[in-house]
Amino acid sequence: MKERGLKLSEEKTATTNINDGFDFLGWNFRKFKGKLLIQPSTKSKKKITKKLSQTVRYYRESKQEILIVKLNQITKGWAEYHHCVCAKSTFALIDHRLWEMLWKWTKRRHPQKCNKWVKNRYWHPKCGRQWSFRTDTIVLYQMMDMPIVRVKSLDLNKNPFLNSDYFIKRKKEHEMKRKLAYQKSTAARSEYYVL
Repeated sequence: MKERGLKLSEEKTATTNINDGFDFLGWNFRKFKGKLLIQPSTKSKKKITKKLSQTVRYYRESKQEILIVKLNQITKGWAEYHHCVCAKSTFALIDHRLWEMLWKWTKRRHPQKCNKWVKNRYWHPKCGRQWSFRTDTIVLYQMMDMPIVRVKSLDLNKNPFLNSDYFIKRKKEHEMKRKLAYQKSTAARSEYYVL
């Protein structure tokens, strides 16, 4: 590293046991019972929860459609980033936290109305789901509908500059696996997001 003029930052570098785990790029790497698991980090979960909360608070006077558009941008992007790690339980947790925020958002708008009226006004049944936060034109994306697709291990003998065919083929295979996984998902089969 010294030859290239690089050195490690002592304040950012830490040596830890893999059983204790470490955070890197929004993921937590840790061995559980001898198996390496990669999950969204606690810091990353707090950050997305805070961002969703700020968005709901910022759009508290807006129409439901506008709020759904803004929330979909955040949730889809976050789910896309974490789709290749063990994130299903995290997706369920974030979906639940978002539901709680939206419930408070609706109750704040209609403090005199009963719970049943609020549910019927903002959540409509669709494709077997009773609690679908939607309008006639848009549906709130649920992270649980993002399929988890693992990335194929990299052949370490390949060079991206010399073996570009291998990397193009690898990318196409991953995209095909993602497409097939999404088509097999319950949301796609029931056409949940088709309006």
